[in-house]
Amino acid sequence: MTENPRPLRADARRNRERIMRSAGELFARLGHRAQMEDIAAHCGLGMGTLYRHFPNKKALLTAIVQERFHGMAGLARAAEEIDDPAEALEAVLRGYLEAANGDAGFQLALMGSDEPQWEDVLQQKAEFAEAVARIIDHAVASGRVRKDLTFGDFTMLANGVIATMYFKPGGHADWRRHLQIVLDGIRTGAPR
Repeated sequence: MTENPRPLRADARRNRERIMRSAGELFARLGHRAQMEDIAAHCGLGMGTLYRHFPNKKALLTAIVQERFHGMAGLARAAEEIDDPAEALEAVLRGYLEAANGDAGFQLALMGSDEPQWEDVLQQKAEFAEAVARIIDHAVASGRVRKDLTFGDFTMLANGVIATMYFKPGGHADWRRHLQIVLDGIRTGAPR
C-alpha cells in the first residue's frame, strides 16, 4: 500500500512550481537536451532544492507529462460536450496537437520516447483515452467519419502530425496542413 504524501509547505510548493515552470520552458525549447543544471539555473534555485523535488530528469519530465495529460483529459471531456460528433473529434485532435505545438519535450514524449516514466502517467493517459474513445464511437455511429476508426488510429494519426511538427520534413512542412489532410481522410463524404 502506498502512503499519500504529506502536503508541501508553502515555500516548498512555490519552489516546485518554479521548477516545473522552468523545466517546462526548457524542455519545450530544448527537448531532452535540457539538463538538470540548466533547469536549476533557469529557475534560480540550487541543485539540492531541485533534487529534493525530483531525483532525476526522468522524474521531472514525468511530472510535466502527467500535468499535460491531466489537461488533455480535460480537453477531451470538453470536446465530448460538442453536439456534432465529427466536430468533437476534430476539436480533441486539434487541441491535442495545439498543446504539443512548440513543445519539443512533449512532442518527443508523445511520439514514444522512453524518457518519461510512463507507468506513472497511466491514470492520466487512461482518462484521456476513455474520453477520446467515446468521442470516436459517437462520430463513427453518426456516420460522419470512417466506420473503422479507433482510438489506436487517433494516436497513430496524431503521432504522424507531431512528427511533422517536430522534424519539419523539407525544413518547412506545415503540420496544420498535415492535420487538415488527416481530417479530410477520416471524414465520410466530400472534404470541406
